Amino acid sequence: MNRDTAVNLLGRLHAAQNEFYAGGAGATLQELLAPSITWTVPGENRIAGTYRGLEQVLDYFRRRRDVSQRTFQITRRDVLVGEGDRLAALVDGFVTISNVDHRWSTVGLYDLIDQQIAACWLLPLDRRAFDAIWGA
Repeated sequence: MNRDTAVNLLGRLHAAQNEFYAGGAGATLQELLAPSITWTVPGENRIAGTYRGLEQVLDYFRRRRDVSQRTFQITRRDVLVGEGDRLAALVDGFVTISNVDHRWSTVGLYDLIDQQIAACWLLPLDRRAFDAIWGA
């Protein structure tokens, strides 16, 4: 995959997620997600799980938006590309829950189909901290 293409796609994805998490409607976000998408979040917390299909993934995004009280924001730090339609992104997350600021880093591993996200696996760099932030 071309790095510029990957950076552009992830830039649009993260901008659409940030807009949605702040209270936006999510139309742009939906356009970037394949109908058969799978999104996997590890851990033992209230957002952990494997979500299959556009509706489940959007429900997960809504839950994350609600838990974060519309404060959740994503900042991309780096992108890794190679052969094929898989890429990885190192991102930082920021959220304020119950007046407490939290930051964490994850690697998102993405599969693409026709310039849409077909799958995502989130890999928190500090899973215990990630679980603590997102609660049980």
